[in-house]
Amino acid sequence: MFPVPADPLKRANALLALRIAGWILVALGLVTLSTRAPALAQIRGAGVLRVAMVNDPTSYYLGPAGYTGFDYDLVRDFAEHLGVRLEIVEAASADAAHKMVIQGNAQLAATASAVTASRSMELRFSRPLRYRTPQLVARSGNGHSSDPAELDAPIVVAEGNATVDWVRELARDYPDLRWETRANVDTEALLQRVANDDLQLTVAGSDLVAITERYYPRLRVLRDIGEPRPLAWAVAREDGRELSRRLAHFLRLIGREEIIRLRDRYFGHINRLNYVDAVALATHYETRLPQYREKFEEAGAEQDIDWRLLAAVGYQESHWNNRAVSPTGVRGLMQITQQTARFLDIDDRLDPAESIDGAARYLKSLSSRLPESIEEPDRSWFMLAAYNLGLGHVLDARRLTEQMGDTPDRWLDVRQHLPLLTQPRHYKKLRYGYARGPEAVQYVGNVRTYYDMLVWLTDREKGAKPPPKKDREERELRPPASRDPLSIEQPIL
Repeated sequence: MFPVPADPLKRANALLALRIAGWILVALGLVTLSTRAPALAQIRGAGVLRVAMVNDPTSYYLGPAGYTGFDYDLVRDFAEHLGVRLEIVEAASADAAHKMVIQGNAQLAATASAVTASRSMELRFSRPLRYRTPQLVARSGNGHSSDPAELDAPIVVAEGNATVDWVRELARDYPDLRWETRANVDTEALLQRVANDDLQLTVAGSDLVAITERYYPRLRVLRDIGEPRPLAWAVAREDGRELSRRLAHFLRLIGREEIIRLRDRYFGHINRLNYVDAVALATHYETRLPQYREKFEEAGAEQDIDWRLLAAVGYQESHWNNRAVSPTGVRGLMQITQQTARFLDIDDRLDPAESIDGAARYLKSLSSRLPESIEEPDRSWFMLAAYNLGLGHVLDARRLTEQMGDTPDRWLDVRQHLPLLTQPRHYKKLRYGYARGPEAVQYVGNVRTYYDMLVWLTDREKGAKPPPKKDREERELRPPASRDPLSIEQPIL
């Protein structure tokens, strides 16, 4: 027992000291109870990495084959690197994802988040994974000036969004600038309203603008309103030190090239269609595709090819015109040569069913003859290049890519070397000689874009139909609920 002094004054002081000691112990106990275990220890203990993500076109969304996206693919690999299961917790915004991490409801915020001084007070950021440039956006034909001092309508941005900070910065240089925020709406929705002439002006990141322009071709970028901003993932500053180190190690381990490959997969084929192209595809989707859709679906199912990819090839070849004949003699919906028709035992190249079935069998054959080391989605892009250029030339491009020290199984690397097949100093050393490599690069990019749009259009059919538009050309082409590209021209640090 604690000895109690006989002297009253000493006894009072001792009791006071005892009380103070008790208070201290209680306080320490409360602190201990309120302090979370380090994030990495939580992950190891539960065998689960809880990640806060925003469902949008640039990071994480449901695609034809399941969840996908730039950040999703990368964080899935990080969970595998840690040897734990990945669990996604959806957040309404980047700020909401950060709050989840700070409060301990997730250990990592894998969102396209701008690194700011205020956020860094409570968060530890990874190295930049990509960049985004703030852009002022209007509807084409509305006559807005690119000079912020001469804008005759307010800029509308989403409340609680990084765009608010961007407009505030702009307002410092232009004190008379009019701007306002809207609650319960995201930047993608504001872009759609601008395209539909329901709003005059908004601000958005270059990645989201580039994707949305494909579906709303009336959008027009008036100007950049700032320098490219680094985007990174975040962990809690208080308990995320070790997790931050493991993330940094993982990013060094996979290397710059893998991040560039991922970036190309999701953003490398945007900006390939102009306004006329996008409207034409939307129109032909309703007027021409219906008569061939069942044939595309049947042929795709038989050859285990997504019918929308097969249809995208058909659109690139003939705009779904079964009577198409080129000056070089290729014919029909899928523009099959006479030699290929003989190989595929096609009697009538102008017959849509024969043309589609033959093209599907040919694409499958090309894919099967590619080296097994090529994985998806790169395998599909190689297959498309071979359909356009010939398998031999694609194999030549792979050899040239390897000779020049790059990876022949990556479409990104081979795509960079395909144009060299037009140069004598290169093609004279290759088995199959000269080829129009640049055309194959363009071809694959176009088909990828058409495929993305067809995926979005067919997915939209499952939901409610939008109200009719006043102008046929203004048909809505809302991007796949979830994908937002970045400023691809920026380097990875």
